[in-house]
Amino acid sequence: MTETLPTQESLARAFAVYDQRETISNFKVACVLGMILMPAGFVLDHYVYPDIAEQFHFLRARLLSSGLIALFLGLLLTRLGRQHYRALGIVLFMIPAAFIAWMIAKTEGAGSPYYAGLNLVLLVLAFVLHWTFWESFVAAGLVLALYLAASYLHAGQLFGNRENLGMLVNNLYFLGLTGIIVVTGSYFHSKSRFREFALRHELSKNRETLENNNRQLDQQNKQLAETIQKLTEAESQLVQSEKMASLGRMSAGIIHEINNPLNFVTTSLFTLKKKTRHVAAEQREEYTEILQDVEEGVERVRNIVSDLRTFTHPATDHLDTVDVGEVATSALRFVSSEKKDHAAIELKLPEHLCVRANKNKLIHVFVNLIQNSLDAMRHKTFANGEAPTVWIEARQTPQTSSLLVRDNGPGIAAAHLDKVFDPFYTTKDVGEGMGLGLSICYRIMQECNGKISVRSEVGKYCEFTLDFPHPH
Repeated sequence: MTETLPTQESLARAFAVYDQRETISNFKVACVLGMILMPAGFVLDHYVYPDIAEQFHFLRARLLSSGLIALFLGLLLTRLGRQHYRALGIVLFMIPAAFIAWMIAKTEGAGSPYYAGLNLVLLVLAFVLHWTFWESFVAAGLVLALYLAASYLHAGQLFGNRENLGMLVNNLYFLGLTGIIVVTGSYFHSKSRFREFALRHELSKNRETLENNNRQLDQQNKQLAETIQKLTEAESQLVQSEKMASLGRMSAGIIHEINNPLNFVTTSLFTLKKKTRHVAAEQREEYTEILQDVEEGVERVRNIVSDLRTFTHPATDHLDTVDVGEVATSALRFVSSEKKDHAAIELKLPEHLCVRANKNKLIHVFVNLIQNSLDAMRHKTFANGEAPTVWIEARQTPQTSSLLVRDNGPGIAAAHLDKVFDPFYTTKDVGEGMGLGLSICYRIMQECNGKISVRSEVGKYCEFTLDFPHPH
């Protein structure tokens, strides 16, 4: 009970505000009807009472009634009128009823045809004003009292003449029936109005609650989608980190197993070089070439082992504030022999843009990405005047600095995009790479507290993005 009472009280207050607004609106309609219908009754006066003087006497009364109704309407539109609209409602009702009663007294009294006007007033009360039970009860009683008073004023007595008495009883009977119907209808109509308002109020509250819930649900769904996206990215990075950690453990074993025989080969190669002078002159050139091939092979193995060391000791190098322009220039020098006239490279980097990274390793990342772009564009046929191009650009947000390496090569199929950073994964032909380049780039970006991502559309472009947090 303690929870429902405040709800009922608030509902009653809300209904009172609603009822005031609706009742005043109905009063306005009743005023307009009264101002029109009262003078319109002049037509009835003309045909029922041929005396012109009497007709104009009634017309003046009708116009006076309309004027009083207009005055009432003006008062109703004021702040005072809105505060006391119930009392003004009784006044509004009494204006036409009193004038009709006066005309009854001036004409035939109990038998006056204007008696029908009082029935009309009661009908307006029922169908326009929508009063409460007690208001309707008082109004119906006032109509009966006005009719009795008009009949008495006309004859000086109520029960002296049997014919008048019959008319009086007849008219009182029908006025009483009309009053009973109006009062009964007002009683049930008031209850139904309150129930309807309560239902609409509840529906409005439910709709409002539902809309609020929907807004909150949309917000929660949005937050959930953002959380899922972050979790997916975090999971991806975690999986990649696990792969890198596994590769690091494996690489440590591989390096140990390779370095020992590699040292033997290097020592033996050094010894064989010293023995060159003991080889016959006609075989010396071929001997030197073979040694050179072996030396190049050994050097290639050393480079592979060096790359593998990145996985075994990923965070040993110190991070500094690095000028991106210098890094890009150095990287382009490394690939200058590969680039030549094969592709155009466009730099769009702001001056003195810096990120926090290891300079040498960042150069390694740029070299790897540019080299991959150059290799990819060798396998694409360019038409319509399009030239093979690599773009190196920078974008900045309040949180990050992003470096982009983009080419207009053949791109990477969607099925391969989530695998390009996996160790030993490559789409190149055998002998063109082991698939460690992008994995090493991934590890280097992790060391810098950054991340690397890729976007591509087959046949149009491939774009790698390096995101660095702003250096503090």
